[in-house]
Amino acid sequence: MLIIGIAGGTGSGKSTVSKAVEKQLGTENVALLSQDSYYVDRPHLSYQERANQNYDHPDAFENSLLVEHLQQLHSGQPIQVPVYDFAEHRRTTETIHVNPRPVIIVEGLLILAESQLRPIFDIKVYVDTDADTRILRRIHRDMNERGRSLESICSQYLNTVKPMHEAFVEPSKRYADIIIPEGGHNTVALSLLVSKIERYLDR
Repeated sequence: MLIIGIAGGTGSGKSTVSKAVEKQLGTENVALLSQDSYYVDRPHLSYQERANQNYDHPDAFENSLLVEHLQQLHSGQPIQVPVYDFAEHRRTTETIHVNPRPVIIVEGLLILAESQLRPIFDIKVYVDTDADTRILRRIHRDMNERGRSLESICSQYLNTVKPMHEAFVEPSKRYADIIIPEGGHNTVALSLLVSKIERYLDR
């Protein structure tokens, strides 16, 4: 099994890269996991308290569960991935069944910043995209997919997203084996990554 970690700032194109690789290699060969599914659940907090949490800090994620799930997949066992409700800032009662595949791709904001996750990845990728492009993508996503207001998105970006990117996400780039500028639009870099994975599958 080949486990690939794809990191990068908010709106950098991590998901686009992951899905492009999956499309080229086929769903029978690839399983996708997102670090976003592993946000810590805080049922004891009120909605407003949950909304005010710093979701861009490493402590926002239950990485121990993600590590456990990756170890289970590596040993040939299926997993049940949590489903996170971004409008309510809570895990739902649902889970998604994921079977082991020859290639496991984990995409997430801070996966390369985590010392307990880095050793698990056979290939570490960082998607490096201009900050202006990233914030515009985040605004579009959060308003259309997560029911956020423009005011709340801008406030969160200035108070937590930007400073956490500078403190944790950007520095994690030094751990990457491969850096992909401009994410899913970089067809040359994507082709090289896919070719490397295909050589592994051929073996």
